[in-house]
Amino acid sequence: MVDVLALVEARLRTALGDPDARAAVTFLGTDRVEVLRFPGDNQDGTVVRYATLGMSAQPMSDPAAMLADPVAGPRAELVLSVRGGLADTDKVLRPLAVLAASPQVEGVIVAPGASLDVGEPLWPGAPFTSVLVAEPGGLVEDLELDEPLDPVRFLPLLPMTPNEAAWKRVHGAQALQERWLTNGTDLRDPSRRSVPLD
Repeated sequence: MVDVLALVEARLRTALGDPDARAAVTFLGTDRVEVLRFPGDNQDGTVVRYATLGMSAQPMSDPAAMLADPVAGPRAELVLSVRGGLADTDKVLRPLAVLAASPQVEGVIVAPGASLDVGEPLWPGAPFTSVLVAEPGGLVEDLELDEPLDPVRFLPLLPMTPNEAAWKRVHGAQALQERWLTNGTDLRDPSRRSVPLD
């Protein structure tokens, strides 16, 4: 059996460089999830990236299915990008691991357009308790695996304020993203205010 996580880490290193920190979290009854921190030595200069490693070890399965398929099904890891030095964003490691474990713990399929809520600030003082899952393929390319395994998709996470999350539930993910775009919202600002939603 192919070592999916070794391939995933190699893809992350190719796209983001070498991580300068990693933390591991294990939840009862789940596989271990690591979160890697990639320092801000990229083109943006100050953007720190956090990526999960472990979510893709198992395929996500339909919660309505009687038995989870051990081979077939979507696989993903999560990537969060924030401006460094403006908040204690390194405390996001545990919330990210919680989100990465949610397919195993809650039987959910994490896909673009979904909202994921951790029920507490993503880091101390953060105005966000949830994230919007964005389309993959921009920052880290999908990792193709041998048949019959599905490719691993690297899903960007966009932090949402509670007001934005509530508005998104009514109007949809695309409408919220258009609102962010129209207002020139810096989605990497760890202390940004909610976008105008009138």
